[in-house]
Amino acid sequence: MLYAFLEWLNAKVSGGIPGFGVFKYLSFRSALAIITSLVVAIVFGKRIIAYLKAKLIGETIRKDGPESHKLKAGTPTMGGIIIFAAIMIPTLLWANLSNAYVLLILLATVWMFVIGFADDYIKVFKKNKAGLAGRFKILGQVGLGLIVGTTMVFHSDFKGTIGRINENGTLVVDDYLTSKGFLKGDRLLEIDGQRYSTTTNTAGHNYLVERVVTIGSFSRTESRVIAVGDNAVIDVWNALHGKRESAFETKTNVPFLKKYVFNYAKIAFWEKEDGGLAGKLIYILICIFIVTAVSNGVNLTDGLDGLAAGTTAIAAVALAIFAYVSGNVIFSEYLNISYIPRAAELTIYCGALIGACVGFLWYNTYPAQVFMGDTGSLMLGGAVGVLSMMVKKELLIPIFCGIFLLESMSVIVQVAYFKYTKRRSPVGEGKRLFLMAPIHHHFEKKGMHETKIVVRFWIVAIMLMVAAFVTLKLR
Repeated sequence: MLYAFLEWLNAKVSGGIPGFGVFKYLSFRSALAIITSLVVAIVFGKRIIAYLKAKLIGETIRKDGPESHKLKAGTPTMGGIIIFAAIMIPTLLWANLSNAYVLLILLATVWMFVIGFADDYIKVFKKNKAGLAGRFKILGQVGLGLIVGTTMVFHSDFKGTIGRINENGTLVVDDYLTSKGFLKGDRLLEIDGQRYSTTTNTAGHNYLVERVVTIGSFSRTESRVIAVGDNAVIDVWNALHGKRESAFETKTNVPFLKKYVFNYAKIAFWEKEDGGLAGKLIYILICIFIVTAVSNGVNLTDGLDGLAAGTTAIAAVALAIFAYVSGNVIFSEYLNISYIPRAAELTIYCGALIGACVGFLWYNTYPAQVFMGDTGSLMLGGAVGVLSMMVKKELLIPIFCGIFLLESMSVIVQVAYFKYTKRRSPVGEGKRLFLMAPIHHHFEKKGMHETKIVVRFWIVAIMLMVAAFVTLKLR
């Protein structure tokens, strides 16, 4: 909202207001989002914690948990409210709210916040330790995945378009390409004052746009085919092949493979062409699975002071970089990853997410003054899952979200092993592979202090984040 107001104000002044041009830069607004979220979390966090204490909103500790956790009984929970405020306020202030990617991730954040809040509310105020029934949690996660997947498949803003034909029949190139621009005649494209040489095919509908781009010592000719559709300009960033990529919305980048883009729609092998209904439904199912899995993964990770917030902040750094390079024509071409128009604006949200998690650590590091509860963990997991889908990096989740995967797998393996040994036991007693699951509790049971566990998990998370970046070049 503030960004839109500043843009409007700058446009109203002849020649612009000196210094206001800086607000159009993603890097500057991302930095503002981080700073704003930190301030919101630290300043308002103290007041929220005081309120939670006054209302006796305390955490219930598992009886079979580590002995050290018994000292945490009564620590305020539902601290996810702090994270929620620290994400929403900066994003609403500094992001472009006309951007479909931003609106969808805000919807996902609110959606999962409500589910987590309902769970904690039932635990704390209704004194029901079970909280929200598991089937309702799953239903909420599936519902979010369904909304996100359906939107990404059918909404035009997620189909790789870079512009539109306005009411006057003029070609308007989207400002996420470089800046707003207009087609000048049939042979000249002007974007932000820079002119591109163009050629037109015999049908008069396609334009080949070329210019020389120089970044330091790196110089190349940038070629882009723009195909004019009925009411949209279809992104065809594929100069080497000279043809439009079909079914952009159901495709994703594959780690370690340089020129291979996997199309989920191909799973529906019986469909003759890409973009069929079955292929789209398969993509929606994948989206549901990713959102549900990552949301539960963060929820299981939330068991030690600072663990979930710290690892989520690290994953958010990775997502911020992925969003920025994927939404940048030059960087996406250089890294040979999918160029995703408009996705760069998600960098603002990721900045707010980073600041919110780090700001929450101000009060959540050992010994924690507040716990995030399901209010925070389900929301953070949902956000990470949705962001991964939108920047087409969901296949990298096992790497940069490796801690969440490890925590989830430790629970799955523990339960499966217990049930298997119970069936095989003559007296019906099951065995446990770990002393306690999730796996961070296993290390606690072995005598390791929780601060050491948390910091070591952070270090592993950072290593995995770097490994995810390395995959962009090891292709």
